[in-house]
Amino acid sequence: MSRLRVLAILVAVLLPSFMTALDNTVVNVALPQIQAELALSEADLKWVAVIYPLTLASLLLLGGHLADTVGRRATLSLGVTLFTVASVGCSAAPSGMALIACRGLQGAGAALILPASLAVLSHDLPPRARNAAFSATTAALASALACGPVVSGVMTQHLGWESVFAMNAPLGCTSLLVGFLVPRSGPSPRAAATPSATLSLRVVALACCSLAALAYCLIEGPEQGFGGIPFATSGGIIAASAIGLSYELTSRRNTVLRLLFRQRPFVGGIITQLLWGLSVSGVYFFTSRFLQNGLGLAPTPAGLAFIPVAFFLIVTTPFIARMARRWGDGRISAAGLLLVGLGLLMAALGSSGGGLLHILPGLSAIGFGSALAVPLTTRALESSPDHLSGIAAGLFSAVREASGVVGIALVGAVVSFVEHASATAGADDSDAFLSGYQAGLCLASALVGAGAPVALWALRHRRGTPEGGRKASAVTSKPGP
Repeated sequence: MSRLRVLAILVAVLLPSFMTALDNTVVNVALPQIQAELALSEADLKWVAVIYPLTLASLLLLGGHLADTVGRRATLSLGVTLFTVASVGCSAAPSGMALIACRGLQGAGAALILPASLAVLSHDLPPRARNAAFSATTAALASALACGPVVSGVMTQHLGWESVFAMNAPLGCTSLLVGFLVPRSGPSPRAAATPSATLSLRVVALACCSLAALAYCLIEGPEQGFGGIPFATSGGIIAASAIGLSYELTSRRNTVLRLLFRQRPFVGGIITQLLWGLSVSGVYFFTSRFLQNGLGLAPTPAGLAFIPVAFFLIVTTPFIARMARRWGDGRISAAGLLLVGLGLLMAALGSSGGGLLHILPGLSAIGFGSALAVPLTTRALESSPDHLSGIAAGLFSAVREASGVVGIALVGAVVSFVEHASATAGADDSDAFLSGYQAGLCLASALVGAGAPVALWALRHRRGTPEGGRKASAVTSKPGP
């Protein structure tokens, strides 16, 4: 295969992968301006943030199924087209409901892009170029997540929040054009000979219903109260879905899940990923608002405030393997989770200082701790059987996105409750929001700290490399455990 064709495939894959990761964090800094210009309520603003990871988590496994059945190139092109059109719709949205709907379509496009892009890298590149391609994808995902707040701050302040979404249009069109020009490769004999494992559609549907109902209760509840028919209906959906999931997960028909959840590292990785996502995702959402509404910062310096997180994450990552060999994966990961929890507490204490410098040490600790927790992801995916590696990566990614949805809603419910209680007690709006923000940080710290003993349990007593030392999939190599 020529170098030009390899380069063209990388461009066609890396650009959409970069876009999907960027849109996970790029919207946070733009939220105050979006709320002011579109006159959004508190609940509407949360929906703008959570609808993207909600649809992404819900449809991610379906995207992997389409990549296997319809074709990886066709699925990737469909995902890029849908994501690009939805991004243009977001930039031109005249109302909050239109913006929320287009953000949901973005998530659907991302759910097609992520598994299809990995399939293209796995089957359309020669073995010698494959490892470099996965490393490049990991770097692109990490860079997008780390630089999202900075890019959003600069563009929001100087070009308006619409530009945050409009910049996806040239990137998506370039990816489609390059992908169209790349000749299609023949079918992979290895792929045809190996049947793909997948989850029952009932499991996916039940998980989606319960996640959407839980997010609705947590987001709408603080503003409308937890009584009435809508919330009773949502509670019924959550209960029915939980019963259905418990039956499906214990059924002998779902051998995929039974095999995966027999692996202690995989179970521990799922639990810690869930706790990390519940805590850090909500903090990103409300810290962006605190910096602009609480400290009065412009979007650009508010975005630059997140540089310590990205800096310590990127600087620490190259040394993680050496540290894990010396002190053990479990100890390193547990220390990382405890450090993230400590950083959240430091940010809560620093927020009372009234200046940006007071919360920077906490943000630095969050970035450093998140890097230390990376072995949890690697060991979790290494523990899965070879024929289930794809579904394990998809399930892990779905849990990561779902935890972000619930994290924003859960931390948001605490922030809204404490803020309302403080306002009722006579505090002004600024002090009331500060009280709620600090309470949310304390909850997030407790959640992520609870993952430390889980990490020690999951990664204890490593004897050799499980399953032949297989590397983790690049789709999970984003910041965080």
